[in-house]
Amino acid sequence: MCGRFSLTDPEALMDRFEISKTRIRPRYNIAPTQDVAVVRKDPQLQKNRLDLMHWGLVPSWTKNPSSGSRMINARSETVEQKPSFRNAFRSQRCLIPADGFFEWKKLPGGKHPFYFRLQGGEVFAFAGLWERWQATASLSLTSCCILTTTPNDMVAKIHDRMPVILPSRAYSTWLDPSTSTLSLRSLLLPYPSSQMVSFPVSGLVNSVGNDQPDCLEPSGPAESRLLF
Repeated sequence: MCGRFSLTDPEALMDRFEISKTRIRPRYNIAPTQDVAVVRKDPQLQKNRLDLMHWGLVPSWTKNPSSGSRMINARSETVEQKPSFRNAFRSQRCLIPADGFFEWKKLPGGKHPFYFRLQGGEVFAFAGLWERWQATASLSLTSCCILTTTPNDMVAKIHDRMPVILPSRAYSTWLDPSTSTLSLRSLLLPYPSSQMVSFPVSGLVNSVGNDQPDCLEPSGPAESRLLF
């Protein structure tokens, strides 16, 4: 799964995703149920737009919006069949910008967090889905989730799932509502280990109340450093 991630350079989003402004602050420990930056295609202007959405998908048909806290991720292998995700997969896809994500591994002394990012440290995008839930004319919620897939060799040392990281050349394909299902499936793959790095980080990230640069500093017991 993907349960925490970072986005430390919001200004980089403008060029990377062809948007005009960001209006968001650097984040070092983004957690479920918080608002996250989402890029999607504006159907009228046919341009990319940046929005903030609740992390945890709330289907438009549900009577219980609190169900979103359980749907921060969608398995790419079953996303077409699951009622909670299939409509969004067909026509409400989005990019969720990040520059790294966290996973935990059980080690002597307890679980320890590891941080994964691209080799150059640049901003990338998770494959995401979005939905709009509306109770009344004045009460609505726009939410999103991150697709996951089988892990690459690097992530597999820590966890049995990883988020789908899209190559930049696939951004427009993913956002295009006319893209065929076959083309979409071809994008839901593990990102190459050779283009990523990982290292253990401080237990600061264990608490959602900690959202500072120290969360990304290499740190941890000796046994955790032997994994990479």
